[in-house]
Amino acid sequence: MSSIEGSVEKTKIFTAKELEKATDNYNENRILGQGGHGTVYKGMLTDGRIVAVKKSKIIDERQIEQFINEVAILSQINHRNVVKLFGCCLETEVPLLVYEFISNGTLFDHIHDQSEEFPVSWNDRLRIATEVAGAVAYLHSAASIPIYHRDIKSTNILLDDKHRAKVADFGTSRSVPTDKTHLTTLVQGTFGYLDPEYFQSSQFTQKSDVYSFGVVLVELLTGQKPISSIRSQEERSLAVHFILSIKENRLFDILDARVVTEGGKEELITVSNLAKRCLNLNGKKRPTMKEVAMDLEGMRMYQGNLSVQQNHQEVECYIAETSGPWDVCSTSTGYASLEVSAASPLDTKPLLLNSSC
Repeated sequence: MSSIEGSVEKTKIFTAKELEKATDNYNENRILGQGGHGTVYKGMLTDGRIVAVKKSKIIDERQIEQFINEVAILSQINHRNVVKLFGCCLETEVPLLVYEFISNGTLFDHIHDQSEEFPVSWNDRLRIATEVAGAVAYLHSAASIPIYHRDIKSTNILLDDKHRAKVADFGTSRSVPTDKTHLTTLVQGTFGYLDPEYFQSSQFTQKSDVYSFGVVLVELLTGQKPISSIRSQEERSLAVHFILSIKENRLFDILDARVVTEGGKEELITVSNLAKRCLNLNGKKRPTMKEVAMDLEGMRMYQGNLSVQQNHQEVECYIAETSGPWDVCSTSTGYASLEVSAASPLDTKPLLLNSSC
């Protein structure tokens, strides 16, 4: 580990005793989540910090490699929308990882098991998508060595106490020298999010992360799971279901009811077009994560401007109503109306739709 360009020097090494005390001897009541490879426990360090301790269930070379890889990757990253690694423990038979504690669970839970306490509004969904896209764009374009996440999915996106997104689980991630365009590996990933091009070629590119993000974006739009036996055999995959719905002009039939109620029609078509581009079967035709992040950020900024415009409109209407019949009030707001078709490029520049007081 110390040979990885000194990247782990700033990572704290915890003792086994410290983490046993922090987790109350790995008490079952402290379990935050369990997966095929391990269990995550909530703990409190002696300095009062709340942490999440990841403990593997079994030992094999692949897991040791993933452990070392995650330490090396996360030690290089400092981004507000990427979960922070505080340190690790090397004394135990199974290595342990210690992360910042993210209090509000996974995005998957919030989308698919919505609670009245935190209903995921359309504005929240668009913001979360923008935050995740920005984090992945950072990994691809701004990290000292480009990093491919390789397992982007809604269960690997956590929400903190302010419901900000935190991308997690870098066990299968890889740093890729800038002179390389892809990794040739054994196919790894999660069914439903896996890039079909990567599945066929075993070559993972940064556009494979784009595909996986596209599936998450469709989850946010539709509230549906990436794989579902409720849908027909042909459309069991959410990506396929979504693309077919667009082709058959029934997009609004599959969008989440809250999304349809709260989002503007043109805005939803624009985001859907972006998701469609991310899911292109030809990786070269997908946008980069940087382009995706810029498009989503542009939409959010436009939302803010639209809100300001509407406030001005209300004031101007009031002035018009109280100033006499010779005063005229009219404003223009809205998005460009986009046709969702294979030939239609995403256009985030608004064409103003006329409206009057």
